[in-house]
Amino acid sequence: MKLLFVLLVSCAWTLIGAQNYYQALMDYLENRLLAIEDRMQMWHDHAHQYHTEMLDFKKLTSEAMAGLKNDHSMIFKDLEGASARVNLMERELEYVETQNSPRACVNMADKVIEQEAWGLQERDAVEVEDDWEELQSRVSDCVEIISGFRSVKILKRIGSHKGMWTRDPKSSKVYIFNGTSGDTVHEFKSVRDFSRSLGVMGSRTIHLPFEWTSPGSAVYDGYLYYIKQKTDTDVQVVKYDLRSGSVTDTAMFPMERHASLYTLNPETVADLAVDDEGLWLLFTPTDSEPNISVAKMDTATLDIEQIWDTRCPRDNAEAAFVVCGTVYVVYNTRLASRSRVQCVYDVNDMMVSEEAPLLYFPRRYGAHASLKYNPEEKQVYGWDDGYQIIYRLTMKRKLLA
Repeated sequence: MKLLFVLLVSCAWTLIGAQNYYQALMDYLENRLLAIEDRMQMWHDHAHQYHTEMLDFKKLTSEAMAGLKNDHSMIFKDLEGASARVNLMERELEYVETQNSPRACVNMADKVIEQEAWGLQERDAVEVEDDWEELQSRVSDCVEIISGFRSVKILKRIGSHKGMWTRDPKSSKVYIFNGTSGDTVHEFKSVRDFSRSLGVMGSRTIHLPFEWTSPGSAVYDGYLYYIKQKTDTDVQVVKYDLRSGSVTDTAMFPMERHASLYTLNPETVADLAVDDEGLWLLFTPTDSEPNISVAKMDTATLDIEQIWDTRCPRDNAEAAFVVCGTVYVVYNTRLASRSRVQCVYDVNDMMVSEEAPLLYFPRRYGAHASLKYNPEEKQVYGWDDGYQIIYRLTMKRKLLA
């Protein structure tokens, strides 16, 4: 009986201990759950706060973007107004510039006008008539001068920043000189074929026996005339038959190797030009010479017929071309702006100061690397920053013609 009592007491204590243990465990788990709930509530509160802050930030950003959009619209309108005012100012400047022509580089014609030779007394008429007859004897049948640009056509863009392109006045063929030197020329059958081509694909590639130097070549009646320079002082003009593919003649000129004809295009050592009167060579004998010289050449023999000092400065010159025996020198600035014809020289002394044109080229991409006149079409072929451009000219008769 005593043993049974002891067992009952022992079981009772065991049950009481287990109950206390499980109660403690339940209390611990309950406390942990309450802590997790508190932490989750805190996270919920923080997430709600962050969400509210994000909504406020989004609202502020939207308002700022709307303000920026309005400011952009206002700035764009201001820029449009400024552009319109600049265009108006350019037109006014062009009008003023056309009313103030530069001094033509002439001698005898100015002398005849300035002395009012037409109204001199009869005792001086004989002397004036002799001077006039001497002047007339030097004038060819070509008596036209440029009065302005009729239109401008940007044909396409191929090749490098500098180069040259021209058309043979005696045919429809077009020739492309890419870069400032090389031994390759690309020939197209017409301007239309060139405009439709992809780059120079479809052209006839001409490999020259001697490398051409500078974009100063000319093409006339199936012959290519180009500048060749191999030594420090020798500059040659090469005449190349495009039909037979052979050199027919060369002529040497003593020029300094580092002498550049145009200071804005120092790669141009000399420049060949073609007009109604034939072939011309624009050059400078030395780099210390301030002005551009022009020589009349025989297209058959390359002999120099006569040389003139144009008194047109080389400084800030970018290109030049010849029309009816009149040299038009085109100037620009170091930072490319608007090209303009600022110096005109008539080798026949048939232009008076009042009619010397001050021509501003329509604004283009940069500065001309070359300008080539075609006497049959009355057009100038320009190479401007890799773009091939055609300038169509309007002409008028010289006052003394």
